[in-house]
Parts: sequence; C-alpha cells; structure tokens
Amino acid sequence: MQDLPHYYFVNAEGTPAGDVLLDAPRVPGLRSASPAEFGGPGDRWSPETLLLGAVADCFVLTFRAVARASRLPFSFLRCEAVGTLDRVDHAVQFTQVTLQVSLSVPAGVDPYQARRALDKAEQTCLVSNSLKATIHLEADVAVAAAEAVSA
Repeated sequence: MQDLPHYYFVNAEGTPAGDVLLDAPRVPGLRSASPAEFGGPGDRWSPETLLLGAVADCFVLTFRAVARASRLPFSFLRCEAVGTLDRVDHAVQFTQVTLQVSLSVPAGVDPYQARRALDKAEQTCLVSNSLKATIHLEADVAVAAAEAVSA
C-alpha cells in the first residue's frame, strides 16, 4: 500500500435531462441516472446503487486482505448490500446498510476463524467507516464437506 493520504478523482457531467456521465483516470466511464424511486428510468446505476456497490465491493476486497493476512483459505464470497433510505432531521440519507454475506471455505477450516475474519472485514472496510449509516453484518459460513478417500 502507498503511504496515506491517497487522492481519488472522478468527473461527473450532465445536462438538464438525461444520463450523468462519470469518468475517472484509467477506468471505463459509466452512465448513471436517478433511480425509479426518484422518477428516473430505474435501468442504470444511480448514486444510491453506486454507494451500495461501493460498500459491498469494499467489503469483499477488505475480506480478501484479511483472509490473506490470516492465512484463511476460502472458495467463494458473496456480499449483498441492502440499504435503507429514510428522512432524518429533514434530510434524506441512508440510515442502515445490511450486508448479507455467504462465505464458502474448504473442509478443515474453522468456521469460528472464518466468522472472525468476516467481522474484521466489516469493522475495517474504509467505505463503511466513511458513512453515517449503521452497518449490520449477517453472515453464513459454509464449510465444504471432507471428501471420502477410497483405497
């Protein structure tokens, strides 16, 4: 990792109607629009879905780093982020994000160690730590069955 602080740059351009164009150095651009709940088309990434995507993506990447540092092997991780948008003190904001996580680990891995790694990823995810919303982790750890050895 490079020394902190890090700086990130994103450009957003739009006209009175239509998509907003997002671009950043060295990555493909993308189009966004308001979600259906706010009168948009509902078929594009929106600021709301981008935010939840950032939380879920950060969780997976943070878990990878925690697992690597802990020497915890895993086969697959799925993280679904479900956000609650509500009005708080006359402002609309995300009040809660629930991360519904399914982790598959090989036979012989201690599920308690796997759960500790998931908890550490949730606690150290930089995107989650940057939000006002409460983050709630719901995790399921599936340990693969040991294969029978035939002689």
